[in-house]
Amino acid sequence: MILVTGGTGLVGSHLLYHLAQKNDSILAIYRTEEKLQHVKKVFAYYTENTDTLWQRITWIQADITDIPSLTKVFAHPISYVYHCAALVSFKPSDYMAMRQVNIDGTANIVNFCVDAKVKKLCFVSSIAAVGDSLHGRPVNEENEWNDNSDNHGYAITKYGAEMEVWRASQEGVPVVVVNPGVILGSGYWEEGSGKLFSQVAKGFKYYTQGVTGFIGVHDVVKTMLQLTESTKANERYILVSENKSYRDILNAIADALNKPRPSIGIGKIATEIFWRIDWLLTLLTRKDPLLTKNSARSSHNKTFYSTDKVKAALGWEFTPIEKVIKAIAKDYRS
Repeated sequence: MILVTGGTGLVGSHLLYHLAQKNDSILAIYRTEEKLQHVKKVFAYYTENTDTLWQRITWIQADITDIPSLTKVFAHPISYVYHCAALVSFKPSDYMAMRQVNIDGTANIVNFCVDAKVKKLCFVSSIAAVGDSLHGRPVNEENEWNDNSDNHGYAITKYGAEMEVWRASQEGVPVVVVNPGVILGSGYWEEGSGKLFSQVAKGFKYYTQGVTGFIGVHDVVKTMLQLTESTKANERYILVSENKSYRDILNAIADALNKPRPSIGIGKIATEIFWRIDWLLTLLTRKDPLLTKNSARSSHNKTFYSTDKVKAALGWEFTPIEKVIKAIAKDYRS
């Protein structure tokens, strides 16, 4: 039996669709009924036959931070685990919550995997947990984590989660860790990268020249499946289709949606001023910030990533980002 944590998230929901197609025996964790509706919408982007595939999944209400609920999950005969669950936030106020979910929750999953003697654990990490570029070279899997003050809470907790996963490898559980760039995919239009499409559709006008790695969710899932089913173990792989500027990505989304391209460039000084003003406004309104210090500064960083290792391991190329964006835009319009 295969267990998927975070099955109601972007990666988890697309992963479940592909697993269900393979007629596997699947167990998935969910927290609320509302979240399940998101997964059904994702399935509907692929096929009209959602009910048949849905019935191949056994859903269990559980929380990775709650050991009693996980005890019920691991009472099933689980052989493989895809650990996709995570809390993603750039708000400083969410740091302790991210530690609980991303680090403590992963530690719980690892402990249960060790006890159950699962055949392999596949963990979805992030390029945020990879070391910085050295001497201007593209970042690869060998770059060591640098614990400095510039790291935001999400990066710190994903790195901490990786340390727990590597512990599993030392305690007898084969693991593979994937470090995707910014994941683009359909179904979650008001959160994560999905907001890029909804904001551009509403006429978003601003851009920065920062550069980072992007990849389509289909390629992330395809890689996870192939690595987990292979003999490869105790390795990590950076998953990036292309290194692109935020401006290029926003332009491509605008073109795919037949909307005006963002036309106002925002420099570092402007974003430094804006996040401070926004911080004051959040104190008064109690609303979530539009921009935090870390997200403001990261929007200007130019970081390039190497995918030589994963390409050599898989023997195939990732889908070009422009093609990914066009497919997602089609789903968005539908």
